[in-house]
Amino acid sequence: MHRDPIPDLLYTALRDRFGERFSQGESVRLQHGRDESVHAPEPPDAVVFAQSTEDVAEVVRLCRQHHVPIIAYGAGSSVEGHLLAVEGGISIDLSGMNQVLAIHADDLDATVQAGVTRKQLNEALKGTGLFFPIDPGADASLGGMAATRASGTNAVRYGTMRENVMAMTAVLADGQIIRTGSRAKKSSAGYDLTRLLVGSEGTLGIITELTVKLYPLPEAISAAVCPFTTVDDAVNTVIRTIQMGIPVARIELLDALTLTAINRFSKTQLPERPTLFFEFHGTEASAQEQAERVQEIAHEFGGQQFEWATRPEDRTRLWQARHDAYFACLQMKPASRAFPTDVCVPISRLSECIHATNADIAQVSIPVMLFGHVGDGNFHLVVLIDPNNQQEIEQAEWINERVVERALAMEGTCTGEHGIGLGKRKFMVKEHGEEAVAVMRTIKQALDPLGLLNPGKILPN
Repeated sequence: MHRDPIPDLLYTALRDRFGERFSQGESVRLQHGRDESVHAPEPPDAVVFAQSTEDVAEVVRLCRQHHVPIIAYGAGSSVEGHLLAVEGGISIDLSGMNQVLAIHADDLDATVQAGVTRKQLNEALKGTGLFFPIDPGADASLGGMAATRASGTNAVRYGTMRENVMAMTAVLADGQIIRTGSRAKKSSAGYDLTRLLVGSEGTLGIITELTVKLYPLPEAISAAVCPFTTVDDAVNTVIRTIQMGIPVARIELLDALTLTAINRFSKTQLPERPTLFFEFHGTEASAQEQAERVQEIAHEFGGQQFEWATRPEDRTRLWQARHDAYFACLQMKPASRAFPTDVCVPISRLSECIHATNADIAQVSIPVMLFGHVGDGNFHLVVLIDPNNQQEIEQAEWINERVVERALAMEGTCTGEHGIGLGKRKFMVKEHGEEAVAVMRTIKQALDPLGLLNPGKILPN
């Protein structure tokens, strides 16, 4: 990518305005130019540590005067290269904007700055009887989660960030500050700018504050794991459960190789077979009824050994093992990088999609692990590669292309929750069509005519 030199006048203005919160240090730049993706690091030219919406607006205004790119940075947990400074520019670190501004317990919502993480919000909610359920695994910032339209293990019951962001404050490409949405439970007032910015990956505006929905803590929570003989049996259990309308909070699938990785990494002793992780929320009676009905369905498909976890410490151990899956997989091939896939298909096509994907996995020589939030049709492959081995890179790209093309043919999507970033831009036309992508370009041009906000992301070249 072409990188123009940053004018000294901009550096001087940022240093004068932000003092020690402005850095050109190499280690700081490198930290802000890498994420968890397979993409090579692309550090920005400098970093500003913002503490307020006005800070962000001031950086954007100064960068616009000098036609310099701007990239928002949250927790750095992206797996699609969202925060890489492919055209250089200034990274705005929002992690210091970490104040929980208001908790409206009676209205079941909270307003936070963009740097607040999901764990931090739930810690602040202790004693209110409420929680924020969106759980992508990593302790991501809520601003970043909104920008990538994240979801995670609870999405099958509570939805994604798209359904759970009510309002936001954002800085546009000209430095203008706008507020979208409201705390009302519904509105028919004009264009839905909140939903436009959710999932825009920092290319249309920089989210600085957001109001999110909260939910009452369930009276009862129980969890279980159940191994199966085959992946097909596990997936068919999921499909039957969803089609019967059982309101399960979480259903996670992990294949045998993923369980091997988890046992080694987390020191667990789970059966190394295709396994479903379940969680049930509700009253004591309803949670028990859900669990019994799912156990009956699992039994039909050969799932025999339900291991229950009703104590909080046992549930925490179980779900921590699930959240560790990505990092556990990395340890199966030391010094490797993960090439993740992230497709989502209609639930009725899930078994077919995973079955065909496993046939593809059998054709490559590199380790490939399959797991995902199958309750809403979303699953991942973690393909482990040596980034210096061209043959392994080609195998990873081949299997990624195969799984995406299959998902699109089944009327699914190339990304259920990770976003487009750098890696999936080439699939945008295949998924949406030339005409829809042209509309997206028109929106981008209208809101960011100079192309300064997170350039090189989402839209194909």
